[in-house]
Amino acid sequence: MSITKAKRIDEAIEVLKHIGLPPAQQNKRSALTLLALLNLTSKKNWDSSEKPLMGITPIMDWMAEHYSQKYKPNTRETIRRDSMHQFVQAGIALYNPDKPDRPVNSPDAVYQISPEALCLFKNFGTPEWDDLLKIFLSNCTTLSKKYAKPRDMKQIPVQLSEGQVIQISPGKHSVLIKSIVEDFASRFIHEAILLYVGDTGKKWGYYDKCKMFELGITVDAHGKMPDVVFYYPSKNWLILVEAVTSHGPVDGKRHEELEQLFSKSKVGIVYVTAFPSRELMSKYIVEIAWETDVWVADAPTHMIHFNGSRFLGPYQ
Repeated sequence: MSITKAKRIDEAIEVLKHIGLPPAQQNKRSALTLLALLNLTSKKNWDSSEKPLMGITPIMDWMAEHYSQKYKPNTRETIRRDSMHQFVQAGIALYNPDKPDRPVNSPDAVYQISPEALCLFKNFGTPEWDDLLKIFLSNCTTLSKKYAKPRDMKQIPVQLSEGQVIQISPGKHSVLIKSIVEDFASRFIHEAILLYVGDTGKKWGYYDKCKMFELGITVDAHGKMPDVVFYYPSKNWLILVEAVTSHGPVDGKRHEELEQLFSKSKVGIVYVTAFPSRELMSKYIVEIAWETDVWVADAPTHMIHFNGSRFLGPYQ
């Protein structure tokens, strides 16, 4: 039975309230996100809800087509961060159920309503709703853990030191970061102390804040950190490594950004770009800044030095 679009949006907000999502998600944006994930137009009943695989952009396109709600492209991150993230945490939606090891920052990321949530939503407005809602709410924590497990199993272990391992999000970028920490460091700066490891899933995968502070480095959390940071005590160097799998190397612009970010460092700074292969490096060769170094994972025993009076060292 067809109802007005406004009425259907109000119903979706009511559903989100019943499920116990925070007030910040009890709004039109989150309601439309839920309706898109259910492919539920105002012309359908709740028992016709479906569970298509959808990315954020297709969700936004669906909102515009079926509910005349056009969000600007820069709203994409808001929908992902302030609606979809909470859906996944609550066990309402699944993240990349078709490919759990898809990189966090992949443009191909998709979401899907969980089977348990779909069963609940199909019964909205029926006599069974209250009982099914109680069952769903009692299992919310279990559901979120259950659906996070396949992705957790795909995470990449990185050996920081003897007996110390961290897990970082899956993807090509993380594989290269693992090589930097385990292979590059052991071959060229084997006494180095690891200070920071980035993670596409949570940014701060590992961060030795105390040692950074000791070296005079206070980093703004909003600054674009390099992927890996080492301190090399015997040389008194700070080594900043950019891992390149899809974005550019330490070029002139990035060199200046890093220089500003670490301007309070008490020690000399070395800039290194790491590539997974020489083939990828060849695409960026003209962009690499002078007085920096390059390491390639498929030729781990070698480094390439871009001019200057010294090899693997800081410049004033």
